[in-house]
Amino acid sequence: MFSRIKEDIANIIARDPAARSVWEVITCYPGLHAIVMQRWAHWFWVNDLKWLGRFTSHIARWLTGIEIHPGAKIGRRVFIDHGFGVVIGETAEIGDDCTIYQGVTLGGTSLSKGAKRHPTLGNGVIIGAGAQVLGAFTVGEGAKVGSNAVVVKEVPAGATAVGNPARIILKDDTRDQAAARMFASYGVTPNGDDPLSKALHGLIDNAATQEHQIEKILAALKCAGIDCETLPAAEKFDQEQMNKLVE
Repeated sequence: MFSRIKEDIANIIARDPAARSVWEVITCYPGLHAIVMQRWAHWFWVNDLKWLGRFTSHIARWLTGIEIHPGAKIGRRVFIDHGFGVVIGETAEIGDDCTIYQGVTLGGTSLSKGAKRHPTLGNGVIIGAGAQVLGAFTVGEGAKVGSNAVVVKEVPAGATAVGNPARIILKDDTRDQAAARMFASYGVTPNGDDPLSKALHGLIDNAATQEHQIEKILAALKCAGIDCETLPAAEKFDQEQMNKLVE
């Protein structure tokens, strides 16, 4: 048990630039406290001391603001950063070296007793602040879930999921570099990296280009003495305004 705690402390110091000392991590990091108490609760749970397991997790929630069901399976070097409001369900499984930020829910969408209801995270997964991962599916190894995303389907290994409902960007996509920039623990970047936003901007730019080309064609026909049927004047297409609405 003590070797696992030492490993967790070293992991936090390595990954959190705000961690200044071992003593600070031991005394001031609720994520560490929640993980240690969950191990106690899980031991009670698997040894058929169900009430004691639930009571231990209840005390941990009261002390840390992090609720982890004693039935959940958590791997090594899992880092819950800040952690307030994190909820991890009974059948959730978390692999090694995962990072979970505050406000995350690993929840279920089924009420079937004894069934797998909660997600499984592969090794090295990062779940951004406020994300909701709901259902009995797998988030693949090395995948990232952007903050405030709502994920209800499987995320392939190495992919990034952003938005509500979450859109999946594969690692080998041609937009791979944009996807890497897109993930942020506390929010999707506001510079148009979101795939839906980029698609809308592309459609707007294309419409503006076509309108300009049509105006040039009409002008050329008029110069050639060819009259075209005049349609009622429509509101002028404002490309800049439309792009601002999408942002």
